[in-house]
Amino acid sequence: MPAQTALPEPLRARPVPRPGRWVSGAIVLVLAAMVVNALVTNPNFRWDTVWLYLRDVNVVRGVGWTLVLTFGSMAIAVVLAVLLAVMRRSDNPVMRWVAWCYIWFFRGTPIYTQLVFWGLISVLYPRLSLGVPFGPELLVFDTRTVITAFWAALVGLALNEAAYLAEIVRAGLGSVDAGQAEAARALGMPESKILRRIVLPQAMRVIVPPTGNETISMLKTTSLVVAVPFTLEITYATSAIGSRTFEPIPLLIVAALWYLLITSVLMVGQHYLERYYGRGVAGGPGGRRRNRRPSRQAAIRAAGTTRDDPFAEVTP
Repeated sequence: MPAQTALPEPLRARPVPRPGRWVSGAIVLVLAAMVVNALVTNPNFRWDTVWLYLRDVNVVRGVGWTLVLTFGSMAIAVVLAVLLAVMRRSDNPVMRWVAWCYIWFFRGTPIYTQLVFWGLISVLYPRLSLGVPFGPELLVFDTRTVITAFWAALVGLALNEAAYLAEIVRAGLGSVDAGQAEAARALGMPESKILRRIVLPQAMRVIVPPTGNETISMLKTTSLVVAVPFTLEITYATSAIGSRTFEPIPLLIVAALWYLLITSVLMVGQHYLERYYGRGVAGGPGGRRRNRRPSRQAAIRAAGTTRDDPFAEVTP
């Protein structure tokens, strides 16, 4: 009988050595340790004072007012943004030009300047009235009584943010295939229902990520409402305590830690929103995850052999 031919050993893939990856990782870890050491061991940061005022009543109240300004202004801005985006896409030239002028003005002027004007609204217009233009006044209000510092800050932030969100919403609406709306019109659906039930749900996948970033940005923009002036938010509250105790640095760290905490919570919420609206999209946050690491059997097949029979022909 002829001697049996010995079968070769199956292919064993070895990872490619990457020493640069380990060296760069070690360098980054050393730099990070140096930064942590410089923060923890420096007595000028006064971490005991930071911990003391982190739970101060005025600071916690400032956090609450900051959250109210953030979410209140974003809620108003979202409604205005959808309205402006629809106006920008309208066939009516008056609607398009009004929306364009609004976005041009509020994006072209600094938010601090706008807040200063909102703080001086009672000086510019001592009275507010409702009535016929160039005619009789039906209702008259005292501006100082109606528009307080809080409402001036809230409206000022919302009107400015609506200009930026309008472009985000317009881009999201434009990302939806026009055939979706045409099919809905063929079924006899009204335009309002098409926008609410067909276009907007699909556009949310594009709208949500930048809107989440704008919400986080709005959280930090609330520190500018001192221009109104509104003096209850967290930055002004910590600055006032630091000026009174002659320790501004620890109180600035207190404000920074609260901002980091709130931002972390908002980022988690943004992640789940993106995953919810990204359902069914390949490669999206809510889509099915692809196995990026090939199995060993796939690697052997890619090399042209199989584990059971190294001489077997590979079938594509």
